[in-house]
Amino acid sequence: MKDETHIRGLAHTDTIHDSAIKQVQGQADYTDDLNEPSGLLHAYLGLSKCAHGKIASMDLDAVRASRGVIDVLTVDDIPGENDVSPNGKHDDPIFADGKVLFWGQPVFAVIAETRDLARRAAAKARIEYQELPFALDPIAARDAGMDYVTEPLTLRRGDAGKGLSAAPRRIKGRFAIGGQDHFYLEGQIAMAVPGEDDDITINVSTQHPSEVQHMVAHALQVPSHSVVVNVRRMGGGFGGKETQMNLFACVAAIAAKKWNRTVKIRPDRDDDMSATGKRHDFVVDYEVGFDDSGKILAVQGDWYARCGFSADLSGPVTDRALFHADNAYYYPDVRVSSHPMRTNTVSNTAFRGFGGPQGVIVAERIIEEIAYALGRDPLEIRKLNLYENGQLTPYHQEVTDQILPRIFDELEVSSDYQARRQAVLDWNAKGGVIRKGIALTPVKFGISFTATWFNQAGALIHIYSDGSIALNHGGTEMGQGLNIKVAQIVAEAFQCDISRIKITRTTTEKVPNTSATAASSGTDLNGMAALDAADQIKARLVDFVAERWQVAPEDVTFVPGHIKAANHHIPFDEVIRAAYMARIHLSAAGFYKTPKIHWDRATGKGRPFYYFAYGAAVSEVSVDTLTGEYVIDRTDVIHDVGRSLNPAIDRGQVEGAFVQGAGWLTCEELWWDAKGQLRTHAPSTYKIPLASDKPRIFNVKLADWSENAERSIKRSKAVGEPPFMLGISVFEALNMAVASFNDYREPARLDAPATPERVLMAIEKLRG
Repeated sequence: MKDETHIRGLAHTDTIHDSAIKQVQGQADYTDDLNEPSGLLHAYLGLSKCAHGKIASMDLDAVRASRGVIDVLTVDDIPGENDVSPNGKHDDPIFADGKVLFWGQPVFAVIAETRDLARRAAAKARIEYQELPFALDPIAARDAGMDYVTEPLTLRRGDAGKGLSAAPRRIKGRFAIGGQDHFYLEGQIAMAVPGEDDDITINVSTQHPSEVQHMVAHALQVPSHSVVVNVRRMGGGFGGKETQMNLFACVAAIAAKKWNRTVKIRPDRDDDMSATGKRHDFVVDYEVGFDDSGKILAVQGDWYARCGFSADLSGPVTDRALFHADNAYYYPDVRVSSHPMRTNTVSNTAFRGFGGPQGVIVAERIIEEIAYALGRDPLEIRKLNLYENGQLTPYHQEVTDQILPRIFDELEVSSDYQARRQAVLDWNAKGGVIRKGIALTPVKFGISFTATWFNQAGALIHIYSDGSIALNHGGTEMGQGLNIKVAQIVAEAFQCDISRIKITRTTTEKVPNTSATAASSGTDLNGMAALDAADQIKARLVDFVAERWQVAPEDVTFVPGHIKAANHHIPFDEVIRAAYMARIHLSAAGFYKTPKIHWDRATGKGRPFYYFAYGAAVSEVSVDTLTGEYVIDRTDVIHDVGRSLNPAIDRGQVEGAFVQGAGWLTCEELWWDAKGQLRTHAPSTYKIPLASDKPRIFNVKLADWSENAERSIKRSKAVGEPPFMLGISVFEALNMAVASFNDYREPARLDAPATPERVLMAIEKLRG
């Protein structure tokens, strides 16, 4: 081992992503890059072409007769459960059984010698449907009397009805909020390798290995110990690989065991986008009561969600939309309700923010409504209504760590907000083709799974006799830097160079019962579990060194590259070799569960979140009023990550989340035709933000003075989801630019996404 007097990669330092060089050089292995054994077969899905209907007939003879086809899988070939629902509702079949519930639902799978042959054969199926009535959007579903896919939720504190009646001013409105496709770079993919007895190994791109393990076990009707799930890295996930991978893993596994050959499945992007869920889109009816100063007195709202044909994660997603319906603002009297509507569309699922963004943006719409009604700067109304420590959220959790006033003050000065806003007003007053807007918006985001049992994690650390360290944990790496952060935590614990640590693939063979890498909790949970494992080994080493070098245990400390025993500095390698010879156990399984959290859904009360992460952004836009096109001229961000474990990684997460959030609200649009077919199902029809769409000037700063008040890992805070909502500042700035056409007498009330077409139509409406 190298000299570690000057060690690299400790916590709280900029450290390169462990896969960065390999990714740039094309050497990072993803599931599709794994060596393929001889005899490999390929699966391809046959999808429905009906939004809702009974299968009248299904002729697959031409499919089976196609060149290279081994056979076809249908519902009759599933040995166990025909279900991949993550919630126990048994409403999400692997293959349609007698009826299809959305256009694009898997009906069968072709198994062939090559992927191309399987794909071509799948197109030869002849399926006839007896069409049934269908509903595509949540309001149509409500009006058609369709049921909820899961139990709705109402959060209340005080009496919103009475508060609204007593308020001097009231405003009500409706806000349509679009969904979003995950558009991960690496699509859904799984490769199943059969073993002896009931054994099967699944190499898969998933955020939730244990759930894949359970789903495959249920589909094959075998115990979970017979199924091994491996994940080295993903080419993006964003929530789209939390539950949606279950289907593909099960199809590959069923085929692999049936023909005792390795089977891989990788759909085309078109089929991937058609058959997998999206971010939930909502229609929200809201009402707010306030006084002449702009102080909010009461709020009530109803969130109608397009959930799709099955429940999937719609329950917790729509719950979290309500948890964040207040964003950063105190509502004295409040009643907010979810309406998770069943629709004949693909079942929507987790997406970065998990419903939170669809709550936060309504809070910002309410602030905007009040500001325009009073002729005030929305920032003034935001400041006036910010939570104060000691106040309760609609779910009765006390806010105790409010730092937004300081973030606001710093950002207002560093971005020169006041002078720039006046310059925008002056510019717009001159008229002209180009109109500008500027907005400063905050985020307050709760961190933890609201399903309390998911707030646990495990890790496994081995120290080998040569002093090298193998680190494994239950989290999955999808590009967010989880592995390097956990490795930094272990490196700091042992005071060793990061190069000493090997980060191994996530596998259910090493760490069981893992939670999904989601809810921004990957580092919080797995970092703590890894630290627990490291501390166990350290305790054994301290006792060993104290006895061997005849010093008190309190005189044994870990220092860079060494273990210090009073006046002795023993190289780490030497201690490990000696410990091995002395039969000291050099392996440990760590565990962590988040403390203090609890949630009673029946009463709508509890502490579902361990802490809150905060941030704010100022965005300025320029709009071409002849076309509706626009650019983001400048964005300034201050974001709270507590005491950052890796500032370089965290800044990258903030930047990426902001652009993805702005894309959700500006250019990413989902569109179904009258027959229920998703038409935005490929890069040619679905527009994600490009490099040219990012802010021309982009200033991102971490609130480096912040430190988590709770005992999180190294006092850091989660960074994955919270900055996503900072993109709302772009949406609000666009609203201001459009509102300049009626001298800001009322807000533009743009629906999301604010595509150039919508912007242009809003301008024309105000002009008229």
